[in-house]
Amino acid sequence: MGEAKPQWYTGSLVSPSGAMTKKGIFAWEPYMTYSQPVGYLNSNGSSSPLHPRQKAVSNFTLYKYSITDSISIQLTPVISYRWKKGDTTSSGLKFGDLPVDLMWRYLDADPKRYIPALSIFAGMAFPTGDYNRLGRAQDGVGAGAYTFRLALTEQSTYTLPGQHELRLRVWSTFRRAVSTAHLRDVTSYGTSAGFRGSAQPGMYGESGFSLEFGINQKWVLALDLARDWANGAHVRGTNATGKKIDTIAASSGDWQIAPAIEYNWSPRFGVIAGVSTYFAGHNTGFDISPQVAFNSVF
Repeated sequence: MGEAKPQWYTGSLVSPSGAMTKKGIFAWEPYMTYSQPVGYLNSNGSSSPLHPRQKAVSNFTLYKYSITDSISIQLTPVISYRWKKGDTTSSGLKFGDLPVDLMWRYLDADPKRYIPALSIFAGMAFPTGDYNRLGRAQDGVGAGAYTFRLALTEQSTYTLPGQHELRLRVWSTFRRAVSTAHLRDVTSYGTSAGFRGSAQPGMYGESGFSLEFGINQKWVLALDLARDWANGAHVRGTNATGKKIDTIAASSGDWQIAPAIEYNWSPRFGVIAGVSTYFAGHNTGFDISPQVAFNSVF
């Protein structure tokens, strides 16, 4: 009986990967996503219709380079185009805020001893996206503030009966703005012409796990389950009539699930296609988002 072939993975749709394992490796993974709103989850979690619906097509691309065998740097720019019935469209393709993270894998995996790989991420999202003095409300894709980013990830693999490989990822992320967004006129915080003031984005984060089951060396079934939470932004200032504004948006949360299928034609190249959707939560819109991504490692 021959030795089992190593399993090839692309990575699930939602889960973050850890630091790469060899110095000098470069990974490039572009995602294409279409967001189709379905409804709105109100404060008690019940669903209600959502009209008009905010639709979007976005390209999220991961660029990762391994500085050492355990430390990597990652950039994840997003370009999007949005539209809403009765509210025009984006004025063009819009570049969002730019996250840059350093990743350190501080514990290497040892599957024979059931020891997982553990990594920590730390970085900053730079306010490169349009958010202030907007010509169109649809152009508001940025927060206008520098945002600290922190994440912990775990990855482990198990061999199941029939020589099927199962990879588990568990993660938790935390985001906190470290500066204030200065607002004027129409902004991504929902203000209108004549507004003058500032906004402090609320903290937010995500926790979840993913499973990737190897049907064979090339084909993999993937599933993500994640919980998102966010505190509301604090907006202060005066509107066009001089009325004082001081509001804190309601906190929100949701649960999302993302089944997908991967095909990997080598250890270095693969593709994943699937859909993510929200199935529970409060004070948030929920949508169905088909996604496809191509993964390459050089």
